[in-house]
Amino acid sequence: MVSDTATDTPEGGRDFIRDIIAEDRAQGRVQTVVTRFPPEPNGYLHIGHAKSICLNFGVAEEFGGSCHLRFDDTNPTKEEQEFIDAIAKDVRWLGFDWGENLFHASDYFEQLYAWAEHLIQHGHAYVDDQSPDEMRAARGTLTEPGRNSPWRDRGVDENLDLFRRMRAGEFPNGARVLRAKIDMASGNMNLRDPALYRILHATHPRTGDAWCIYPTYDFAHGQSDAIEGITHSLCTLEFEDHKPLYDWLLDKLPIAALGKPGRPRQYEFARLNIAGLVLSKRVLTRLVSGGHVRGWDDPRMPTLAGLRRRGVPAGALREFVKRVGMARANSVVDPALFDFTVREGLNRTAPRRMAVLRPLRVIIENYPEGQTETLEAINHPDDAAQGIRPITFSRELWVEREDFMEEPPKKFFRLSPGREVRLRYGYFITCREVVKDDAGEVIALRCTYDPATKGGNAPDGRKVQATLHWLSAADAVAAEVRVYNPLFARPDPGADGDVFADLNPESLEVLAGAMVEPALATLAEGEVVQFERQGYFCPDPDSTPGALVFNRTVGLRDTWAKESGRNAPPAVGRVRG
Repeated sequence: MVSDTATDTPEGGRDFIRDIIAEDRAQGRVQTVVTRFPPEPNGYLHIGHAKSICLNFGVAEEFGGSCHLRFDDTNPTKEEQEFIDAIAKDVRWLGFDWGENLFHASDYFEQLYAWAEHLIQHGHAYVDDQSPDEMRAARGTLTEPGRNSPWRDRGVDENLDLFRRMRAGEFPNGARVLRAKIDMASGNMNLRDPALYRILHATHPRTGDAWCIYPTYDFAHGQSDAIEGITHSLCTLEFEDHKPLYDWLLDKLPIAALGKPGRPRQYEFARLNIAGLVLSKRVLTRLVSGGHVRGWDDPRMPTLAGLRRRGVPAGALREFVKRVGMARANSVVDPALFDFTVREGLNRTAPRRMAVLRPLRVIIENYPEGQTETLEAINHPDDAAQGIRPITFSRELWVEREDFMEEPPKKFFRLSPGREVRLRYGYFITCREVVKDDAGEVIALRCTYDPATKGGNAPDGRKVQATLHWLSAADAVAAEVRVYNPLFARPDPGADGDVFADLNPESLEVLAGAMVEPALATLAEGEVVQFERQGYFCPDPDSTPGALVFNRTVGLRDTWAKESGRNAPPAVGRVRG
C-alpha cells in the first residue's frame, strides 16, 4: 500500500470477516490467505467498490497472503477496454497492487466449457429450448414453485450435441440456453435450474470472435475462485442467496483435480450505502449516456474517477471505509461522515491560499496610486514547516461580494457603509462610499485603510468583528471555479419511482469570474489547497496556465476554524430492515 497526503491509517481492525480468517488460520483450515476483487468491466468503479477493494486487499496484506484482481469479463455486449483500464487505474490510486495476480474470467473459458460438459455428462445440466419469456413465466414466484422445462429430461447425448452446436455458432441469440438441473420447487429462486451458458454472438474485448457462448456470472465466479485457489470469496449481501448455488456447483465439479489446497468459501458483508447517492451501475451508465453529467469522472458522480477528479485523497477514502466498518447488516451512512473524513485529512495537510469567488472591487482611496507592497501570509496555521509566502497589497483589491451589505441585518459583521473590518494579513479598512451602476447594482466600494494596522492588529487595541480574505487586483489571476452540490435533491433518490426526476438542477455552479492568487497558476493536478474561508479546491484536468479551472473538493464547516477537535464526526448511520 502506498501512503498519500491525507489521513492514512491501517485498514485493519477487528470485524467478523477478519475473525473468520483468523480462526481459519488458527485451526489450520487455511495456510495462505488468497482473496480477490472481481469487477465486471461494464462501467467505472464507484465508492461502494472501495469498501470491497479495501477489504479484499487489506485482509490479504494483514494475513500475509495475496489478493487477485480478476475481471469478470463474461458479457461482451457491455464490456469495454476503457472500463478495464479505468478499473486498474482506480485500484492503484486507492493504494493497492495485485503484482503478478492479474486475471480474467476469459482466461478460463476452455476450462469452464469443459466443466459445463462434465455437468451434462453427469446429468446435472441440460439444454433448454424455451424462450426467455417462457422460462421467466415457468420460474414461479416466492410463494409458488416453478414448472419443469419440457426439455429438462433430454438425454445426455442430445444435450452434449446441442451444447457443442451452440458453441459452434449454429443457433441465434436466445434460441437455447444451458441450465443446471437442480430443483424447480426450491424456496431459493437461484436454485430453480439457473442458466449456466447463453448464446451471445458478440466480439469479446480479449477473445475476439472465438466464442459465441458465454458463461453466466454464477457459473464463472465460483469456478474462477477454485481455479485461482481463492480461500475467502468475500462479497456483498445481495449474493447471500447465491451461496447455495456457489456451493452446489463446486460440489458437482471435479475441482479437486486442480490440486489446490481446500476449496473457496463465500462470506457476505454489508454493502456501502450512502444517503443521497445512487450506486446502481445501470443508473450511472444512463447518467453518462443521457448527458446528465460530463462523463464517468464528473466530480458529481460517486465513481472513484469522479472523486479523484474532485480532489478527494485516496487515504481519506480508505479512512472513510475503515470508519464505516464491516458489518453483516445493511445500513445507510450519513454523507456528512464522508465529508468530515475528507475535510479532517485535508485540514492537516492542505496549504492555504486566497481566492475570491464572486469578486467585488475595493478602492483604497488613501493608499498611493501605483504603489504596491509585499505582505507575508502563512501557508498553514498548524504546520510551520510549510513556511510563508509573499502576497501583494495595492490600492485596488478584490473582496467577496457576499462580504458586503449596504443595509446589513443586526448580526452582519462584515463590510457595510461606515464599518471597519480586518483584511487577512493586511490592514483594517473602513467602507466610505458605495459605487453603483445605472441599474443600481453595486460595482465597487471606496474605502480607507489605517496604515498603523499592518499585519492585522491595531496598536491602540481596538477590535473588529470580521476578517476578510482578499486579493490585489493588480496581480490576481482569473479562474473558473466549479462548485459541486449533491447530484440528487433528496436523500432517497427514486423513492417515488423515477430516479431521474430527483436530479438536482443546482448540482453544478460554475463561477466563471473568480480571482485567485498567482501561485495557484502552477498548482499541480491532484494537489488540494484550502481557499481560505471557502473550502478545499484542486485544479481540474481541464485547467491550463492560460485558463485556470478549479473544482471544490469539500466545503468548510466553520470560518477560520481549526476543524479537528471542533467538529465531532456524524454518526455512521442507521440500520434498516
